[in-house]
Amino acid sequence: MATQEKLVEIKNLKQYFNVGKPNMVKAVDGLNFDIYRGETLGLVGESGCGKSTTGRTIIRLYDATDGEVLFEGENVHGKKSKKDLLKFNRKMQMIFQDPYASLNPRMTVADIIAEGLDIHGLVSNKKERLARVHELLETVGLNKEHANRYPHEFSGGQRQRIGIARALAVKPEFIIADEPISALDVSIQAQVVNLLKELQREKGLTFLFIAHDLSMVKYISDRIGVMYFGKIVELTTSEELYNNPIHPYTKSLLSAIPQPDPDTERQRKRIAYDPKMHNYSKDEELKLREIKPGHLVLCSEKEYAEYKKQYGN
Repeated sequence: MATQEKLVEIKNLKQYFNVGKPNMVKAVDGLNFDIYRGETLGLVGESGCGKSTTGRTIIRLYDATDGEVLFEGENVHGKKSKKDLLKFNRKMQMIFQDPYASLNPRMTVADIIAEGLDIHGLVSNKKERLARVHELLETVGLNKEHANRYPHEFSGGQRQRIGIARALAVKPEFIIADEPISALDVSIQAQVVNLLKELQREKGLTFLFIAHDLSMVKYISDRIGVMYFGKIVELTTSEELYNNPIHPYTKSLLSAIPQPDPDTERQRKRIAYDPKMHNYSKDEELKLREIKPGHLVLCSEKEYAEYKKQYGN
């Protein structure tokens, strides 16, 4: 992690969806965390835990039900003029999960990548526009000859590279990568992740990397937040999370990771997680508490005392 300067601050963020009375889905339920400039924060959890909704709410694809998202100290969900929104959208971009659905099949690669350049008026003529497209294609490992082709002519890994080039076009500071490798073959996943790491080093980017592949998240992330039913249950450095997990749900997730060694895999024991094991009373306050320096766990006061005693040294 390059610096401890806060780039993004999430304060009591909530995203509720009304699916018909009296049902209310609490997809994101009171999140509090920071993302530091120059780091990659991984966000992991099983399908339906709210991690993708978190990313989309941060970037304002969804209006937050409650809470704040501060980007460079400014409230993302505050009232903004069209000019302010354009300025914000240039600084924060998103790479989407599905490289097949996220690219317009009727547009050439050049027009897809240059769409942000056109919207923000970042090029003054067609020659400059094309030169910038060629530069971006080469940056993500494609050729300038690809500019005049259409998305259906590319593989899934190549399409995701086009999506990355589109996100880079406006020179953002912060990129939300929403499960960018989940739809790709395993052989291609490492290539895309290595590309993101290289781009981060070269351009000083900050990433929120959303995924359910825990081994890949460990490889790319400086810190990792584990989500369960709309809440972050554990947040710490990548190495600390994998070596010294504290929350029972984190332990359950880690126990599910397949091991490459056949002997080790045969001996691997899956840890089941039952939320009823906590046995909270209605008046107990659950919040992220620091068990060790930089290692936060969602727990009650009673659990906090137990975790401190067991793991605090």
